[in-house]
Amino acid sequence: MRWIDMIMMGMENLFRSRLRTFLTLLGVTVGIGALSSMMSFGTGLRKNVTDAFSANDLFTSLTIFPSGSGIEAVMSGSIPSPGEIARQPEIFLTDSVIDTISRLPGVEIVIPDVIIPARIRFRDRETRVQLQMIPARMAGYPPFNRLLAGAFYSSDSSGQIVVRREVLHNIQITPVLKNDRAPQEATEDMCFLPVDSLIGQPAGLVSVSFDPSGISLASGHIAIPGGKDLLKEYETPVRIAGIMDYSSDMGFNRFRGDVMVSPGLAESMPRLGFNSVWDLLNPATGQNTYSSLYVRVKDSRFTTPVLKAVENMGLGVFSMNDQLEEFKQQFLIFQSLLGAIGFIALFVAALGIINTMIMSIMERIREIGIMKSVGASRKMIRWSFFAEAATIGFFGGIFGLALGWLVTRGANLVIRIQLAAEMEEPVDLFYFPWWLLAGSVLFSVLVSLAAGLYPAARAARVDPVQALRYE
Repeated sequence: MRWIDMIMMGMENLFRSRLRTFLTLLGVTVGIGALSSMMSFGTGLRKNVTDAFSANDLFTSLTIFPSGSGIEAVMSGSIPSPGEIARQPEIFLTDSVIDTISRLPGVEIVIPDVIIPARIRFRDRETRVQLQMIPARMAGYPPFNRLLAGAFYSSDSSGQIVVRREVLHNIQITPVLKNDRAPQEATEDMCFLPVDSLIGQPAGLVSVSFDPSGISLASGHIAIPGGKDLLKEYETPVRIAGIMDYSSDMGFNRFRGDVMVSPGLAESMPRLGFNSVWDLLNPATGQNTYSSLYVRVKDSRFTTPVLKAVENMGLGVFSMNDQLEEFKQQFLIFQSLLGAIGFIALFVAALGIINTMIMSIMERIREIGIMKSVGASRKMIRWSFFAEAATIGFFGGIFGLALGWLVTRGANLVIRIQLAAEMEEPVDLFYFPWWLLAGSVLFSVLVSLAAGLYPAARAARVDPVQALRYE
């Protein structure tokens, strides 16, 4: 008997008990649907993190800190004590260090971490922002090469700025793209404006400068002359060159500034000149010192060599490549737990397959006896029942994938609506790669074949003489 004949006979036998077959097939469909949807959730999370790393060029970037600065302390924002500062080697991030690192093989660009607290004024509205100095060369690299609207400034002395979409949202302005639908109702405070009406418009950056000349030390006491203003506000006129989309919460966002400014504009703006009180105690007097450096290499192959070279200089260095490997291990454990939960539902479906096929054997004992009496071997009988189990598994896998996809689409729609209400960037938390699609169907067939082992072996052992006498 040919394989195609066995499959056709198996489908015919299943069709004769339509209700029982439907219920068994429904169990496999639910099991595969639960398994595939849970696996797609874990796969989607992993893909989102990996894509966020790639979108922010984290595979080709390093973050460098002064010697003795641990990444845990920097990330947590904790300030070292004066005693800890005294014990640390005096290696600071200065312009000469930037020049040395930029000469390393494979290094493409080195950017000091310059953050300026300020306020932005636009259309008679203002909000607090953090200005970050970004060279014009970064216009060709993520995430600055994918602006929501406008363009990145083209010169390091430009008086233009690039703002994040969150900044406009904070001053009650919503940029409307050409393909966006017009809002049904504009609230009293929120202003909906086309992006074309925002690009090139004037704005103001309000910064604060500190004048220590009015402070005098006398007998260990600090004296401030009356009426002396130590802090002064200055407003720098600028124009909006581009708008960046919402920053992603997935991955590590190295560029945390709300407004991107050119190096020339950052230098011309009056500002405090220090980020914390410890900067005032910095022994590297007379030099520009920075809290960290961003280093971008030409290719991910240069990441490890540059990292080791910087470590040999006595500086602290951090790369997200190591963190990504840890994330992958954690996601693997997470996916295994989700898969185990989904497998429970598939195991229950396998019990249904065993029950269905045993009932089929009881109803077809005489048929099996006739098949044996006309020359059918045990192997042929066994494979005919395997064909029935495989048919249930195949169609159960196909329908299960469809069910899992529909469930995940519904869940993802709810998540997108929630994120849109909170003005967050939409994400797709579920992902169905080709290996998950093919693996789900194959796994369903294998589980069904395993469930059909005992019924097939039992059918093959039926005595044809006793079967023909069976009523």
